[in-house]
Amino acid sequence: MIEIRKINASETIFIRHSVLRVGKPIATCYFEGDDLPTTNHFGLYYKNKQVAVISVFESKNQSFIDENQHQIRGMAVLPEYQKRGFGEQLLKQCENEIKIKNGNLIWFNARESAIEFYKKFEYVIMGDKFEIPNVGMHYVMKKTLKNC
Repeated sequence: MIEIRKINASETIFIRHSVLRVGKPIATCYFEGDDLPTTNHFGLYYKNKQVAVISVFESKNQSFIDENQHQIRGMAVLPEYQKRGFGEQLLKQCENEIKIKNGNLIWFNARESAIEFYKKFEYVIMGDKFEIPNVGMHYVMKKTLKNC
């Protein structure tokens, strides 16, 4: 009933636009680095319908000294499928993929509305709130991965 698949960047656009960039040009849904071979995109399918996406970039944030940093971007669940654990499943998939690549740190810019969600999974806020123009207020969040 639920399946997570690796997808290509173009397969993330509809959900990114529907959730993260409502009313904005579709071009705002394409992120720098989407097509790099080191970037992974995942789609969560419920009853064979894509309902959520997430992307993982190999990207260093200069605020952190950790090696092998990865950035999560574009995590989105269609509104009618939220609060069903789909976001959690995608986040865990990304964490597992990053561990396989010997990643040490996950970081991202989290919308204010998503802070409590990420805190449940041991992500912590780093620094002050800031605005991403035309998108909204965000915080940098991070999680250090433990070696397994």
